[in-house]
Amino acid sequence: MSQDWTGYTQANDDQRSDIELLKSEVGQRFPFYDMKYDRNMLAFFCRIDEERLEENFDSLRLSLSEKGYIPMLRYTKGEHILYIIRKQKRKFKPVWVNVALLIATIITTTLAGSIQWVGISNGDILEIISANYLWNGLLYFSIPLLLILGIHEMGHYFASKKHKVDSSLPYFIPLPPPFILGTFGALIATREPIPDRKALIDIGAAGPICGFLVAIPVSILGFYFMQQNPIYPVTDAGGFVLIYPLFLQWLGSLFPMPQNIVIHPTAFAGWVGLFITALNLLPIGQLDGGHVIRALFKENSKYITWIVMISLIAWGFYVSATTNYAGWLVFIMFIMFMIGTRHPAPLNEISPIDNKRKIIGIVALIIFILCFAPIPISS
Repeated sequence: MSQDWTGYTQANDDQRSDIELLKSEVGQRFPFYDMKYDRNMLAFFCRIDEERLEENFDSLRLSLSEKGYIPMLRYTKGEHILYIIRKQKRKFKPVWVNVALLIATIITTTLAGSIQWVGISNGDILEIISANYLWNGLLYFSIPLLLILGIHEMGHYFASKKHKVDSSLPYFIPLPPPFILGTFGALIATREPIPDRKALIDIGAAGPICGFLVAIPVSILGFYFMQQNPIYPVTDAGGFVLIYPLFLQWLGSLFPMPQNIVIHPTAFAGWVGLFITALNLLPIGQLDGGHVIRALFKENSKYITWIVMISLIAWGFYVSATTNYAGWLVFIMFIMFMIGTRHPAPLNEISPIDNKRKIIGIVALIIFILCFAPIPISS
């Protein structure tokens, strides 16, 4: 038994009933030979049945969750240690917040689409609030883009439900004009820790896979509109040029069309969806790609994260110096200061993943390669 434990004390009378309950819950599934505790945590030194480890742990997790506790299984210095901690009491936002943000994002993305149509027709900027441009903005840009983002997040949501992990509905983030996208994306809030590596890879990969599957028909529609009704620039004024990722380069080759035509707002929505999918699949922190590599490589995933981070920083400075595109540097700053590069372990990181999850990881990597553009925008 480990001799490195410090800070453990005798429980007071108010804690004894809970301790006896936890001893019973743990003992039914994980026979233990020693226990230490303080006011914040219990540690059971236990023996595990490897064949039933996943089943026993999940049963314990669900049972303790109802009683306000969270189990964590770790292997340290030759011993399996099961930690039990109390759930933190948290206030969750009501559903009306999700609905309000969705409505606000529909408005801002509709305005963003209207701005695109005004630019295409060389209209007056004040016309963005005209019924015709607003309708086109809603139909050809807002709805396709929000379908990609929304189904991406619902992929995470339903994967969480499958593994009995409490998660919120999607929160859409509106971005008002003059921002051309009209949104900063969407997210769900995972309200409790991920139970194991299988759940981690399922939840992490479900969003990008679902979003990618929706971005395919959206992009096809966009290219079809461009082919059937090519829109030529109304002026020779300069602007930015979108660089297509591999998937759009291949898809565009199926739709012969004139050179130098303006991208259709629906095709732009597809491009945005694929770009956001690629960003989410970067193997960094708690991005979707970070979930996937943590599930596949456990603690060693941190080395992949830092290799990618250093490479992105170097690439960001190079691209900024040669093309004036500073987007990668802005994104890196956002990751470092808002999201972070560290990914916590799931509650049970001991149970292995199966071949199905390894295939899901490979699929996620392929989608990343297809969606990633090293220089997404050129001036």
